[in-house]
Amino acid sequence: MESSIAPRLQLTGITKRFPGVLANDNVSFSVRPGEIHALLGENGAGKSTLVKMIYGIMQPDAGEIRWDGEAVVVSNPKAARKLGIGMVFQHFSLFEAMTVLENIALGMDSKIQSRDLEAKIREVMEQYGLKLEPHRVVSTLSVGERQRIEIVRALLLNPKLLIMDEPTSVLTPQEVEQLFVVLRQLAAEGCSILYISHKLHEIKALCDTATILRGGKLVDTCDPKVETSRSMAEKMIGAGLKDVRKVAGRTFGDEKLVVKGLSHAATSHFGTSLKDISFSVRAGEILGIAGVAGNGQLELLLALDGELGTDPQSVSIDGKPAGALSPTARRGLGLCAVPEERNGHAAIADFSLADNTVLTARDRLGMVSGGLIRAGAARTYTGEVIAAFAVKALGPGATAGSLSGGNLQKYIMGREILQKPSVLVVSQPTWGVDAGAAAAIHQAIVDLAATGTAVVVISQDLDELLALSDTLAVINGGRLSAPMASGSVSIEEIGLLMGGIHGTPEETHLAPGGELAVEA
Repeated sequence: MESSIAPRLQLTGITKRFPGVLANDNVSFSVRPGEIHALLGENGAGKSTLVKMIYGIMQPDAGEIRWDGEAVVVSNPKAARKLGIGMVFQHFSLFEAMTVLENIALGMDSKIQSRDLEAKIREVMEQYGLKLEPHRVVSTLSVGERQRIEIVRALLLNPKLLIMDEPTSVLTPQEVEQLFVVLRQLAAEGCSILYISHKLHEIKALCDTATILRGGKLVDTCDPKVETSRSMAEKMIGAGLKDVRKVAGRTFGDEKLVVKGLSHAATSHFGTSLKDISFSVRAGEILGIAGVAGNGQLELLLALDGELGTDPQSVSIDGKPAGALSPTARRGLGLCAVPEERNGHAAIADFSLADNTVLTARDRLGMVSGGLIRAGAARTYTGEVIAAFAVKALGPGATAGSLSGGNLQKYIMGREILQKPSVLVVSQPTWGVDAGAAAAIHQAIVDLAATGTAVVVISQDLDELLALSDTLAVINGGRLSAPMASGSVSIEEIGLLMGGIHGTPEETHLAPGGELAVEA
């Protein structure tokens, strides 16, 4: 791109303060037309604040934003969209009681006939190779499917700058590559892309430039193609990155969690039925379960943690039948669980962290006596979680809703891990968490398994599963594949096993040469 062409977006001296926090400190960088530009940093580094100012959600205290060479004030998101700025949020702004089509219509700035909008939605989904029924009610969708709504909604506006926040967290490797093809095509047509991701190998594969923030300040602008994932991660955290350490030649003990013939009908028209799922996890073993969102992961977690009752003999914890037991009763047998949706399911935003701790640890850690909550015990344990997992929070009394997504995830994982359960079931343990925090969570999971806990990790991040797991299985259309030793399979093989968007055999097959083909 010639130097005479003005940057599509130029930030100069952007500063934003909150009480007690300098979120952005004199940040300056630019994004050229047609450039795919990564914005990197740990949770709390200032990325979200910065893009919210670009999108008009909040205003900078100092500094200037220039758009195509002209100084602008982006007063609100509608003004941003009018300029040509689209944004895909990591956390969704959706009405759960409304359909996909209705939610997307609410995000449009001009009126459009429902039939015409649906046709455009289907066209965009076809481009991405993603499937999403426009007439489904959002409350029936998985986290991954909800993220697809945000992606489609942004692309319908034909943006000149597209901001994408963790867009691939729920895609298979094949789908990620399909997405990258579209993003590269958009860039070739002149659309600029500001890309936020914690998956640094994606940054290397996709992005032309990377701007790295740490503690609200810009610390480097680099070419990700000449950097390593490790070097970028270390710039983000300002220190060396620790590898996950596993004891070589580990052996496993007795079966802690046994699932036999687990079946459960879908709880809604758009849910996924579980079909004859069987597996076991031994003491000290980590079982990874891969799969595209919407293939039964949510239903499996709910069946394991007791939110879905099943046949009494279908789930056993430490040899005791648990299939018909409640979540509280299963926790009494030694099971702890972390669902994929941290907001509302794993934690209540308006509750303090200490009160959220009581919700899952009250019996196991003796936080209730004679029907009364032992508030001191809850605060003490919560303080231990905050310290052990480096949670950025103003103490145990801080509300869950005041934490960033990554810090809330660290708190939730720490809350369960430090209870030292006999069985731990977690879904998306590091979703939206930066490289340093993800490494710490991974190590905590490995260390917990080393003490004899049986661990089940459900994740769409195949790198995560390969790093953590001793054994791997793939869930597809509500069925679980035979377990495989993690050291004997590749990401590509697992990705192919994960199949099509919703995993039905009719939608996916291997084309000549072993490539994945998704039928129209």
